[in-house]
This record gives sequence, structure tokens and C-alpha cells, in this order.
Amino acid sequence: MSIKAVLFDLDGVITDTARYHFLAWKELCDKNGFHFTEKDNERLKGVSRRRSLEIILEINGVSGMYDEATLSAMETEKNDLYVQLIRQMTPDDVLPGVSSFLAECRAAGLRLAVASASRNAFTVLEGLQLLSAFDYVADAGRISRTKPDPEVFLDCAAALDLPPEKCIGVEDAQAGIEAIKAAGMFAVGIHVDVTTIAPDLPLASTEELSLTRISDAYGKRAQLL
Repeated sequence: MSIKAVLFDLDGVITDTARYHFLAWKELCDKNGFHFTEKDNERLKGVSRRRSLEIILEINGVSGMYDEATLSAMETEKNDLYVQLIRQMTPDDVLPGVSSFLAECRAAGLRLAVASASRNAFTVLEGLQLLSAFDYVADAGRISRTKPDPEVFLDCAAALDLPPEKCIGVEDAQAGIEAIKAAGMFAVGIHVDVTTIAPDLPLASTEELSLTRISDAYGKRAQLL
């Protein structure tokens, strides 16, 4: 097998923390009189905390009205609310099919990494009891450019000492798919609402994750290049 590693986004791929992000942002928005819905929350998938806050301010027509100290305080408050919520997570919160897919990858000798923009990735993985399943977890605090920039995926490939073309990226958001492709990797999409670049292998859910399916699609694409 020419695939050497699988790089996973966290939110929406390994577990679903979107509802916790929504609840934390919603509480912050309610406190500050901002409009924020679950539909708005979809726009925040795969982007940084600061960019998420900027999107919320844009939605409410108040961009540029807050100084840096206020923005930082809002970010901190949202994160504190979020951390309180994710500390309740357990292995039952792992998405269907993920644990068996991780085991399948391990049995095949593949390296595994988490390529997430979340600064709370370690906390989430500890709650899910999956931290030891990965060879590397990207430190979002050291990643200066967020998806769709490929930095986090290239960081994972470098940490695993592998060329990008030998890595598979798994994402659930359009920005993530763009990041994987920009990194020169094969992209697996989980229920992605495609608006620009499509994943190389689109799947309806994490239950469809299969190393055989991915290997076949990866091999077919390689024959076309």
C-alpha cells in the first residue's frame, strides 16, 4: 500500500463538538445581544476562534466596533464556556465507525495524526480516550494560518516525516478539503457541502470509512495522474 498515514480533522470527523461550540457561542451572543443561529454556526466549521468571532460580528453588522482587548475577552469567555462542556465527553461521543477505522489503519501499519484548528484537541481526545491512538496531534497554538491554508496538514506530514502525497486527509468542511488539496494530499470528505473543490472520495458519514474503499479510490486517482 502506498498510503502511509491518515490525517484526521477533529470536529465532525472523530467526534461532533459542533453542538458544544454552538452552545458556547450562543451563550456569549445572548449575553452581548448578538443574533446567532444553528445555521450561522455552520459557517464556523473548520475555522479559528478569532475568525469565528469575526464571522459572528459580520452577521450582526458590527465588524470593527470592538477593540482588541474586548475581542480577546470574548474569545476567552467563549472558550471557557466550551471547555466546561467538552469536559463531559466520554468514549460514547466518538462518531460511528471511527474506532474500528482507527484499528483498521493501525493493523495496516499506517501512521495517524490529528490536523485540527482546535486549541482544545488534547482535552477532547483525552475525554474520548483516543489520545494514545495517534502518533501526532497538531498544536493549534503553533499553527499561524488556518484552513483553507494547508499549514496544519503539512505540519502533520512533517511531524510524521512523510511526503504529503503519501498522506490521506479526512475532513467534513469545505475549508478543510481545500486545505488538504492545497497540501497535495488525497482528500476524503465526510458529508461535505461542496461549494468549490470536491473531495477525492466523498462519503455520507463516518460509518462509511473503510481502508479498502479509500485505498481503491487513492489507487485509481494515482493511475490518472
